[in-house]
Amino acid sequence: MPVTAANSATTGWPSLRVADWGPTRDTLHMWLQIVGKIRMAHAPLLNHWWQVTLYISPRGLTTSTIPYGSRAFDIEFDFVGHQLLIRASDGGSRAIALEAMPVALFFDRVMGALSDLGLETRISARPNEVDPAIPFAEDHTHASYDPDAAQLFWRQLLQAARVIGEFRSHFVGKVSPVHFWWGAMDLACTRFSGRLAPAHPGGAPNCADWVMVEGYSRELSSCGFWPGGGAEGAFYAYAYPEPEGFREYPVGPAEAYFSDEFGQFLLPYEAVRTAADPDRAVSEFLRTSYEAAAELGKWDRQALEDDPHRLAGHR
Repeated sequence: MPVTAANSATTGWPSLRVADWGPTRDTLHMWLQIVGKIRMAHAPLLNHWWQVTLYISPRGLTTSTIPYGSRAFDIEFDFVGHQLLIRASDGGSRAIALEAMPVALFFDRVMGALSDLGLETRISARPNEVDPAIPFAEDHTHASYDPDAAQLFWRQLLQAARVIGEFRSHFVGKVSPVHFWWGAMDLACTRFSGRLAPAHPGGAPNCADWVMVEGYSRELSSCGFWPGGGAEGAFYAYAYPEPEGFREYPVGPAEAYFSDEFGQFLLPYEAVRTAADPDRAVSEFLRTSYEAAAELGKWDRQALEDDPHRLAGHR
C-alpha cells in the first residue's frame, strides 16, 4: 500500500502503517545514527547520555547547537523540504537532498560536507542497538527514502512530543527533555525518583554494557513513542528497577497492556489516532503508567510533582 502525506497537514494524528514504510524506516534509522554520532563526538558528556539525543523541530529533527571549539554548528533533518541542513556559526552551510540513496553514500556526503565547512569529525562509524551492525561506509543494503513516509513519521513525533511535553510539565524533580534517541529510534521522556538504581545488566545489541549502566544509573520511570510495537507504532512506558506488582497495575486507557515481549506497557498508536480524544488517551496512559512506578516504588510524589499552572496569575 503506498504511503501518502496528502492529509497529514490537516490531520493532527496521521496514519502510517509500520509495514508500509519498513525500508525507509530502516534507512532513516541509519542516517539518524550518523548524525547523532556527530553530535556525540563534540558535545560534553551529560548524565544518562542526554548530550547525544536529537529534538523535534518545526520541520523535522535537529541536533540543536553543537560546540566546535570557539565555533558552533547544527544539523537538521528537514522533512518538509526534504533536506539535511548543516549550518555553522561563521555563516557556512551545506544542504544535502534527502532522497533514496545507500547509507554509504549518505555517510560520505555528510562527512564531506562537514569537512568542507572545516568541521572535521571522527565517529564510531557503525550503528548501535541493531543487529547486524553494518559499518556505515559499507552499507549498500539500506537505500530507501519515501518522503511522504518520512514526513508522516515526523508528524507522529510532533504530536507525541506535544502531549508528552505537557505531561513533563507536572514534574519538578529531575526529568529529561522530551528527546529522540537515535539508537532505538524512539522519542522519550524520563522522570527520576532521586535514588540510585542497581547496575543495569546491559544486553542491547552492539552496545557496550557500560553505556546502559550510565543510562540507567538512577531509579526512573520512562515513557515515549517509537515506530514499532503496533501496526502504526506504539506509546510505551517502563520503570527501572521494576517494582513488585508493576506489570499488574491498572494502566489506562482500555487498549493499553503490558507486553512480556518488550517488558513494558504499550498503547498502540492506532488506538490513540482513532480515539474520540487522542490527547486524553495518551495523557491517561502516561499518567497511570507513571503512577504504577511511583506508587509501587514509593517515590516522594509530594516533593516531585506540582501544578504547571501555579504561576499563571503572574504572567
